Amino acid sequence: MEHMTTLERGWKQSVIKRDEIDKYMNDGRDFINDALIETLLARGTSSEPARIRGIIEKSLAVQTLLPEEAAALLNVTDDGLWEEIYDAAARVKNAVYDNRVVTFAPLYCANRCVNRCVYCGFRADNGAVQRRVLSFEEIEREARVLAGALGHKRIVAVYGEHPSTSAEYIAESMRRIYGVKVPVRKGRGEIRRVNVNAAPMSIADLAKIQEAGIGTFQVFQESYHHETYAAVHPAGTVKADFGWRLYALHRAMEAGIDDVAIGALFGLYDWKFEVMGMLFHALDLESRFGIGPHTISVPRIEPAVNTSFGWLTHKVTDTDFKRLIAVLRLSIPYAGLIVTCRESPELLREVIPMCTQRDASSRIGIGAYSDDSDSQQERKQQFLLGDTRSLDEVIRELASLGYITSFCTAGYRCGRTGKNIMNLLRTGREGCFCKLNAVLTFQEWLEDFASPETRRIGEAIIQKELTEIKAREPRDFTPAIVRTLTDYHDRIRAGERDLCF
Repeated sequence: MEHMTTLERGWKQSVIKRDEIDKYMNDGRDFINDALIETLLARGTSSEPARIRGIIEKSLAVQTLLPEEAAALLNVTDDGLWEEIYDAAARVKNAVYDNRVVTFAPLYCANRCVNRCVYCGFRADNGAVQRRVLSFEEIEREARVLAGALGHKRIVAVYGEHPSTSAEYIAESMRRIYGVKVPVRKGRGEIRRVNVNAAPMSIADLAKIQEAGIGTFQVFQESYHHETYAAVHPAGTVKADFGWRLYALHRAMEAGIDDVAIGALFGLYDWKFEVMGMLFHALDLESRFGIGPHTISVPRIEPAVNTSFGWLTHKVTDTDFKRLIAVLRLSIPYAGLIVTCRESPELLREVIPMCTQRDASSRIGIGAYSDDSDSQQERKQQFLLGDTRSLDEVIRELASLGYITSFCTAGYRCGRTGKNIMNLLRTGREGCFCKLNAVLTFQEWLEDFASPETRRIGEAIIQKELTEIKAREPRDFTPAIVRTLTDYHDRIRAGERDLCF
């Protein structure tokens, strides 16, 4: 324990750059004003139907809401009005992203960490967890399973905060993942987009992972409430510095990573406050850089090995969870919304109309993909999962519900990120690109990975999408684009891969 304390102290001194916090502050204050948020929530208790419907109309125009507007939504008490909010959230999602759902899987590369977050199974002082940092060869082995046997095209690589998982380690692990190519039925399995969930870094370190080809950089604030944040992140640890974490994505933008993701761990504090905190986060990014978060994640606290949760007093019910997703969809309408296998299949089905991404076939143990027998062993994973179905099962269900699963990564590789994508999202044009690429990448996946029943249902969805695209000619798709789509689709069925718009 003394060794760990010394390590923490030295790591903190070397990691945190005070000038890279202070430069973003306003008169020494960050952009989260706890008292203001509490006041807005208190004032928003009377949410008249006419006002709520006016706010909904603003969201349908894909405009970011003001904090007082979001507070009004959060304080709706009428069940009928909530049904209108859910319906509007689904309409906004469809207007911006169409009927696509993107799938991914997490790849846990290490569970060594210098922090002692009281809710986390990977905390430094939890002796019940087996510690491990994957070698680059082991990471390649994990990637081969993800890209080959499981059929994923995008992953989020997850790292603890520790000297052994430095920016150099992260960058090299990303390069190794991108380098994996696996023969499959007709084409080849490969990971085309590596998102990263890691600790906050300096601008110089962020530039290293940007150069390695990072997709989205995720840093979740956990709680935007200052007092709660301090209570669950012990003093003296790196993560105890609220400002270093809060401005992690500002530094990422400066380092050239223009695709960033925010999130909160729901259950630490009042869920309404956390929703407001995320909106303030998005607004500050928009004001400084002209772009907000590409995605928003909404994990709820789940049980973890040797971790007590008796101190929790802010339970987030399934109804609360559905409501917070709806309000986030309306408040930050251009952002993708991610739900995960922490939740049950039943709840995921309820909220997926408002969401854009979910994981599947997820294994959260270190090295769990290549060691299937150990995939859910408590001593190697961070928390417990609610949905352990395979990617094939999840895709079959999504298709039966009318959703097309998209494996598209073309927009990122074609430069449709950052400021280049914001106007496309607000006008619905990005959804047009995505609709075309969803058809092509889904056909790829059906050819290379689908079970017979999933392929049958998936092919029906693709035919429906092709019919709709042709019906939207020439309003949304020119005759030349439709001809190219038909040509690409035929070539993919014949064995070509990675054809895109």
